[in-house]
Amino acid sequence: MKIAKVIVDIPANQIDRPFDYLIPKEWADKDFVQPGMRVVVPFGPRKVQGFVSAITHNTAVESEKIKPIQSVLDLTPVLTPELLQLGEWICGTTLSFLITAYQAMLPAAMKVKYEKEVHIFDLQSVKNDQLLQFATDSVIQWKEIEKNKMIFPLIQKEIQNGNAEVVYRVEDRAKKKKKRHIIPKLSLKELSEFADSLPMQASKQKEVLHFFLKHQDGVELQQLLSTLQTSAAPIHALVTKGVLQESFVEVYRDPYQHRNFEATMPLELTNEQKHAIEPILQSIKNGQNDVFLMFGITGSGKTEIYLQAIASVLRAGKEAIMLVPEIALTPMMVERFKGRFGNDVAVLHSGLSTGEKYDEWRKIQQKEVRVVVGARSAIFAPFENIGIIIIDEEHETSYKQEENPRYHARDVAIERGKNHKCPVILGSATPSLESFARANKNVYRLLTLKERINARKLPTVEVVDMRKELKNGNRSMFSITLLKKLTERLERGEQSVLFLNRRGFSTFIMCRDCGYVLNCPHCDISLTYHKKDSKLKCHYCAYEIPLPRVCPECSSDHIRFFGTGTQKVEEELAKLLPEARVIRMDVDTTSRKGAHEQLLQAFQGKKADILLGTQMIAKGLDFPNVTFVGVLAADTMLHLPDFRASEKTFQLITQVSGRAGRHELPGEVVIQTYTPEHYSIELAAIPDFESYYYHEMMIRKIHQYPPFYYLTLITISHSEIMKVVDTADKIARFLRSNLSNNAIILGPSASPIPRIKDRYRYQCMIKYKHEPKLGNVLHTLINHYQQEISKSELQISIDMNPYMMM
Repeated sequence: MKIAKVIVDIPANQIDRPFDYLIPKEWADKDFVQPGMRVVVPFGPRKVQGFVSAITHNTAVESEKIKPIQSVLDLTPVLTPELLQLGEWICGTTLSFLITAYQAMLPAAMKVKYEKEVHIFDLQSVKNDQLLQFATDSVIQWKEIEKNKMIFPLIQKEIQNGNAEVVYRVEDRAKKKKKRHIIPKLSLKELSEFADSLPMQASKQKEVLHFFLKHQDGVELQQLLSTLQTSAAPIHALVTKGVLQESFVEVYRDPYQHRNFEATMPLELTNEQKHAIEPILQSIKNGQNDVFLMFGITGSGKTEIYLQAIASVLRAGKEAIMLVPEIALTPMMVERFKGRFGNDVAVLHSGLSTGEKYDEWRKIQQKEVRVVVGARSAIFAPFENIGIIIIDEEHETSYKQEENPRYHARDVAIERGKNHKCPVILGSATPSLESFARANKNVYRLLTLKERINARKLPTVEVVDMRKELKNGNRSMFSITLLKKLTERLERGEQSVLFLNRRGFSTFIMCRDCGYVLNCPHCDISLTYHKKDSKLKCHYCAYEIPLPRVCPECSSDHIRFFGTGTQKVEEELAKLLPEARVIRMDVDTTSRKGAHEQLLQAFQGKKADILLGTQMIAKGLDFPNVTFVGVLAADTMLHLPDFRASEKTFQLITQVSGRAGRHELPGEVVIQTYTPEHYSIELAAIPDFESYYYHEMMIRKIHQYPPFYYLTLITISHSEIMKVVDTADKIARFLRSNLSNNAIILGPSASPIPRIKDRYRYQCMIKYKHEPKLGNVLHTLINHYQQEISKSELQISIDMNPYMMM
């Protein structure tokens, strides 16, 4: 008897373990079912998806009680043995369910959907005509029943009489794309004879046959139609006559099929680059799991080192994973990798359709590519012989997943590096404090690049105090200096980048008579005005209303816009510099598929003078003609209730400044701020990362924050505020009585945004250096509230390494 250990698709505490299922005899002898395959198994009254985690001959369950596997969703494993093991590691480090960890490793197309239907055993015995009209081949779809509620009692009666049952179907969403091909069914001689036998009026059919006398292998239908400039009718006629035949050939959806990537050769490395790549190549050669922190200023040639290190790995017959932040995964980055490694590269990011992502993933799984370039989830690429893992812009918070499983791609990369005994490179011009501290303690190996390529100078940076501008009577959002520099660039035919960390037209709307601010009715946050469709929108729950003409509170028509968004900046630019061609890049202008790429290509093709955007333009852009960068509101993030606020500000200003003067032309940067004396802005202007690092580390040490302490954030939410307060209070008391005296427990307190989507939110924070009992205490906490969570609206989320404090 062969048994499969199966993790079933039910995320619940008491079910978060393998269940034993019998492998049917016809499969058992052939070793068909393997660990890592998705199967359909009965669980209670329904059928669910599950992952086979192991195969065994032993079971503690009585043989007559063991249910067999119903069917398989895959013919080959979708998770490698290493990924199965990695799932257990993620489960332990993030307090998530095993099933959630495994599902996070697969593309969205492979998430199954569950369909319910009612099967009637004997249609003859059904007396009710109303019920019969819904039954097709003894099956009634559940959707039909929900639409026609009156048939519920009729079905219930049939079930009670033993004449019907509810059946759960598991359907795989992954659909392979197939194209229709036409191939000849006859030999060349027979085709020629048949063509000669056709009457004169069948000229189109003759033309098709003459084509196949030259092309025996067959051809894709659409290609055939366009080549012969004909309709499908003559081809259909020949198929009906048995001369030609149709076949469906599986093809990949290629997001880059219309792009030609020019092949590139490795560049000559500078002495500094050679010095940095040497220990990496040594580590690859020796099969060592070293973690390198490559600390290189913007424009110092980090990408070329990545490309040459990957080339070395491919020569050794191994595979490579290259992670970039979602917003830096520009066509430019794809071009560099496709140009160097051609069809050996798969690309995974959110701009692809579900089908395209699925096909890129299948190329990896079927070993058709050896390099994957992608955002966070690409860390789970099902490679089996990884030679290097690279995380570019390692400080980026988008590497942290904010839903379960709350993993950080950097931690997963390091764990996979250990499993494959390969080096991991973390690269950044502004490393996270945690990584730089580890490099200083020799936990990571530090590689430094202090020079730009070809000894190009860093741009000159000027900080403008907007308080002085206001005193001097300048009420515009642009300082005199910034406008002057923009005008100079327009005159010289050079390009500029303007950065603002806000989308929309204005941050909030307020009545000048009574001071009323229009807030979202479902979230404790102000609504943002979007001028394009004249609406107020909530950026948290998508609630929107038309712009009111009068104040809802006092009926005054003195409604005023406060704050600045990208739409407003675009409008002001049009007034002040009407001759300037502006491209705006934010969530609103790039939501359409391919829009991101089109806008960047237009800017690269010099179809615009100014690129105005949010965070998405801060990274990965390399335009030779950009000589000026303006940061409009440097302190937008500085005053958020987040201990990383100054770190994020420093990183963002440094990164966006690095977009200027990357080639022959020198660059200039203007930073506009209301707090020019803040150390993060002063030091980002130089830029001086090391001084910033020591200053910030001192503050972190005093206030007991990472990297000196670990953090765990517990967020409690419910639609009733008293329920939230009561639960948060009990949780804080439980933590204080069960953790050591060295653990610091803060709270409970209301979250910085106390309500989102009509749910009140409270949080408790744990700060600790070494807390061996923490995992067990948190598991006990989850188990205690498990029933309440499943029965009521209560939600408790635990983040073991929070990056989102809001």
